[in-house]
Amino acid sequence: MSTSKTVQQLQVQWVTSKNFRRYGQVIFASFDGKTYDGEDAQLNLQNGIPRFYIMRLEKRGRKFHKITRHVQCTQCLGSLEGKDWLIAVCPPDNDVNEPALEEIAAFRIPGNCFIKLHEGTWHAGPHFDHEAVDFYNLELADTNMVDHFTHDFLKSHQLEFEMV
Repeated sequence: MSTSKTVQQLQVQWVTSKNFRRYGQVIFASFDGKTYDGEDAQLNLQNGIPRFYIMRLEKRGRKFHKITRHVQCTQCLGSLEGKDWLIAVCPPDNDVNEPALEEIAAFRIPGNCFIKLHEGTWHAGPHFDHEAVDFYNLELADTNMVDHFTHDFLKSHQLEFEMV
């Protein structure tokens, strides 16, 4: 017996520092020599060895049914070559083991900035319409082994999301 799934559409909005504040930070270019302040990425990488690398992703599309969080560190993501991309996020609440459905939001990230996710922010992505995109990623060396918590909406709610 098969269970039918529902596809819920998420309206994508262009990311701004203000509308992304609940989930993390948006970091845009600043002039060389600017002193460190609250506009710079506020990082937490103290729980391990930082890992800064380039990951190549292919044919991601706009649909997802799994969402992940990392509670021990911040994570920074940005695309190379100026390509825009999409991410769905849900605010961190480390006292709860699953994201709040009504709080999931989708953002379009332009290729001239990067995002820093707060510790515990649920995220699905990067997603994109391009054939392939290279992303730089800053997290801990073992984040995906020891600090990777995923919720599957197909299993819990027979639900898939599509960013439109």
